[in-house]
Amino acid sequence: MTYPILEFDPSNEALIDPARVVEPVDIPRAAVICFFQDVIEALRVAGRLARCTTQRSELGDHPVYTFDAGDGRTVAVFHPGVGAPLAAGMLEEVIARGCRAFVACGGAGALDRDLTVGHLVVPIAAVRDEGTSYHYLPPAREVTADPAALAAIEQALQAHQVPYVLAKTWTTDAFYRETPRKIAHRREEGCAVVEMEAAALFAVARFRGVPLGQILYAGDDVSGDVWDSRDWHVRGSVRERLFYLAVEAVLTLRVEG
Repeated sequence: MTYPILEFDPSNEALIDPARVVEPVDIPRAAVICFFQDVIEALRVAGRLARCTTQRSELGDHPVYTFDAGDGRTVAVFHPGVGAPLAAGMLEEVIARGCRAFVACGGAGALDRDLTVGHLVVPIAAVRDEGTSYHYLPPAREVTADPAALAAIEQALQAHQVPYVLAKTWTTDAFYRETPRKIAHRREEGCAVVEMEAAALFAVARFRGVPLGQILYAGDDVSGDVWDSRDWHVRGSVRERLFYLAVEAVLTLRVEG
């Protein structure tokens, strides 16, 4: 029996192609994919972001901003939405608009209790337990992060002496179906955290030929018998610092690329 999700078509031709329906704009080639709406809003209110274009979905407007990183350097900044399909679509459109190097920053559930809130994890690969990546790459258990993006991220973290862990992440569409059996299995294969977008972002970036890496911070604890939120979503200082580390990393990536 053949399952539809495994029927990968390698053709570059699609009925709706971003390059045909999205107009290029004056936008920085380096971009930070920021999952922290609170950080983006604080920067906007402080006058540190300038809107350069707007993407749209049924949720409404999805602004893409320009951030002045100093010394004449700028990066694009955008929130990709939540979940693999929307994040992949937003990334596709930003690539079509002109961005060519990406570092994403976000939070993730900790599969290892020793990963305290705020501890950084740099995914070297993502287990593909979602659907979107299968439309961009042949079926496989994992998709790896871009090596150049990994190197740029590690360089930024080491320059600031920020502790981090290199590990796999588990990308899943169904956060209410993270069962104890699956959690144990993912830990056994080397996953330190769980989230909803990394596999899709890595797959889109590889398909489009652009470097992309991600930095995650350990948030809620899903490693035990009882879920512990650990107030992961209100760690403002962690999230803000992670954004600036992503900015530094993607600017390094852009220079080296």
